[in-house]
Amino acid sequence: MGNLCSLLAPEPVKKKPAKRSSNAPSSHSNFSNRWNRMRSSRKDPNFDDALIHEQALAAAILFKHHQQNGSLPFDRSSSLRYPNAGSKRNSLPRSSSSRARSLTDPLLHPHQLVHQDTKLDDLETNHFVLVHGGGFGAWCWYKTIALLEESGFKVTAIDLTGSGVHSFDTNNITCLSQYVKPLTDFLEKITEGEKVILVGHDFGGACMSYAMELFPLKISKAVFVAAAMLTSGQSTLDIFSQQEGSNDLMRQAQIFLYVNGNDRPPTSIDLDKSLLRDLLFNQSPAKDVALASVSMRSIPFAPVLEKLSLSDLKYGSVRRFYIETPEDNAIPIALQENMINASPPEKVFRLKGADHSPFFSKPQALHKLLAEISKIG
Repeated sequence: MGNLCSLLAPEPVKKKPAKRSSNAPSSHSNFSNRWNRMRSSRKDPNFDDALIHEQALAAAILFKHHQQNGSLPFDRSSSLRYPNAGSKRNSLPRSSSSRARSLTDPLLHPHQLVHQDTKLDDLETNHFVLVHGGGFGAWCWYKTIALLEESGFKVTAIDLTGSGVHSFDTNNITCLSQYVKPLTDFLEKITEGEKVILVGHDFGGACMSYAMELFPLKISKAVFVAAAMLTSGQSTLDIFSQQEGSNDLMRQAQIFLYVNGNDRPPTSIDLDKSLLRDLLFNQSPAKDVALASVSMRSIPFAPVLEKLSLSDLKYGSVRRFYIETPEDNAIPIALQENMINASPPEKVFRLKGADHSPFFSKPQALHKLLAEISKIG
């Protein structure tokens, strides 16, 4: 997302939404062979790097397969799990790039995280629900899904309306409730007494906040990852307008779509693919950037303008945590700090070296922090 203040007087650009690529491999055997290679290479010391590369390719194949076969729900069969009876399900991947701190405590080193030995069976919930940011989809969490499930957590990744493999036209989204409906439908179906941990990225933070107001008793914790964390009466546009004049890259990347005519407000926003790496993925692997370039969709405009009504009784009752991304070119660290200071969460963590998309640039460090947050009593 980033600075959207220029939307109030945009340069008219009449453009039809681009169709996503639908070229998919014709042979299912190619995917099966890749699966077998990944399973057989499990004991290879270089497996981690190879796995990440294979996952990116496999995720792209799955995404395009969904496109060819119409709208399909994103389920955990698409998350590329690699079960291994000999793996230590409760162990956390090593990473030297995560830093955790509270608003008052000094920075902590990874080995100082205090809940590493807590067992999953002792948690209030071990179910993560991942909410993507504007233009992204459930596909962007593929590394996080794999790492969390490998550690024994349950994971659900949501495609919001008009995102990922959801077939709805983004330009026809007229309000935030419509955009967030796949998330609220999911939470509504959760059995009474069960809870989940919500994780929201980018614009997904506002979507998550909307859901927290509706279903506070079904949400154990909310984790904002480089995300819009609003106060009551604010819109996402209000938040990002705070960086007016400081984010030329975002303004250059924005392409406004006017499906209802140039004399009407924009219906959605595209991002210039040539600027995606610098804006969103400046620390991320090239293969993940390639995956994003063929998978991202337009960002609906109306929900960005909508002001949230958040109460202390409902939204305020959910425990909030924030994960900062200091190398972020879309939501700069100064803006993240502004949101944190305006509405302080319970604890703040920082991912050193993370760009706007830490699920790509720092997947293991992000996983370690999510696991740590799940164990905070």
